[in-house]
Amino acid sequence: MSERITATGMVLMSTPVGDYDKRIVLLTRDMGRITCFARGARRQNSALLAGTNPFAFGEFEMFVGRDSYTIVKANIKEYFRELTIDPDLASYGFYFLEIANYYTRENLDGSDMLKLIYVSIKALLSEKLDFILVRRIFELKAMQLNGEYPVIKDDEPYLEATKYAFKYVTSSKIERLFTFTVLPDVLEEMGDIIDSFMDKHIDRKFNSLSLLHLQIDQDNV
Repeated sequence: MSERITATGMVLMSTPVGDYDKRIVLLTRDMGRITCFARGARRQNSALLAGTNPFAFGEFEMFVGRDSYTIVKANIKEYFRELTIDPDLASYGFYFLEIANYYTRENLDGSDMLKLIYVSIKALLSEKLDFILVRRIFELKAMQLNGEYPVIKDDEPYLEATKYAFKYVTSSKIERLFTFTVLPDVLEEMGDIIDSFMDKHIDRKFNSLSLLHLQIDQDNV
């Protein structure tokens, strides 16, 4: 009989398989990013219908297979449904998920990245911070968790507030990240530094980022 386990995690991706099944990419605390299948999850009466959608966060019971896992039960604590009704929120949210999918691997501790996604989405929903600031903080911390990120030296010709923001993000616990705001010129400079670094060190383009830029352009019309 297959081993049955329970894992805390968030759905990063969900794609249809066959007539009624789903293929799930799940980021978990202890097992990192894993691939799962949810049989019959696309049926309207399935208990797994909503719990296997992107952003669903909670506990997932599954059987361990040779090459993948099969989800049999989902106890969802957060669906983050607000992300499905607001195009701006959805654009940022899916970008965060795609970044997490890029950086994480199976059998590597995913707890910090999982926590980062969770608190970043909460920051988006709080409406207290600029969406772009939340994005920049998320990007910088995600890169730091991966071990390669832009480091600003004291003698570099950047605004002092920009230097402070970078030091704060890279030295703070994840729970304390979203506790500050910056002026527009600082936010712009943060973005320039992060974009330049990502262009040089990340070997792929994120589809969700293209959609995010399109959404921003539409909002500015």
